[in-house]
Amino acid sequence: MRWLRRLLGDPLPEGFPGRFEAPENALAAAPVAGGGHVVVTELGLWVPAGGAARRIGWHLVSKAAWGDGVLTVTEAEETGTAGAAVLLREREPVRFELTEPGKVPWLVRRHVDGSIRGRHRTELTGGGVWFVQRKLPGQDGVVLQARPDPGVDAEVVAAIAREAAERLARPD
Repeated sequence: MRWLRRLLGDPLPEGFPGRFEAPENALAAAPVAGGGHVVVTELGLWVPAGGAARRIGWHLVSKAAWGDGVLTVTEAEETGTAGAAVLLREREPVRFELTEPGKVPWLVRRHVDGSIRGRHRTELTGGGVWFVQRKLPGQDGVVLQARPDPGVDAEVVAAIAREAAERLARPD
C-alpha cells in the first residue's frame, strides 16, 4: 500500500506523532500555526497535544466552526451512562489556526454532520439538554448521547436519557 500512497500522495505529514488504528487512514491534514498538524481520518480528528497528537472521535466533537483561518473545536467528554445512553459534558473550545487549511474544514464539517443520525433539544429548569443519536466511528449502530447545559440537574438528565434510550431500543 505504500506504493499507492506514494503515487496518490499521502496527506499524513512527515513525522506525525499519532498512532493510527487499522484500517485508519489520513484523509487530509493541515499545519497549525505554532506547530503540529490537524489530521482528519475516518475515525476522528487528530489534534496537537503538547508535542504529541491525540484523536477526538467524531462522536465526541460537539461543535466545529471554521472562520478567519481558525478551526474551533468543542469536544465533549463522557461523564457517565444512563442505561444505554451516554452522558456528556462539553469542554472549553480549542482554536487551531490553520496556515494551509486545504480540505480540512470541509471534511471536519462533513464527518461531524455525518455522525449525527438525529437530534432533539429539551428545555428544563436551569437550561436545556441536547439528545443526539450518533454513529460511533468504525462501529455499527448508534448511541444516544445527552449533553446538558451547565447548571442543569444531572440526575434529571440521566433519568430522561435512560427512558429515551429504552424507548428508542423498542421497535414500535
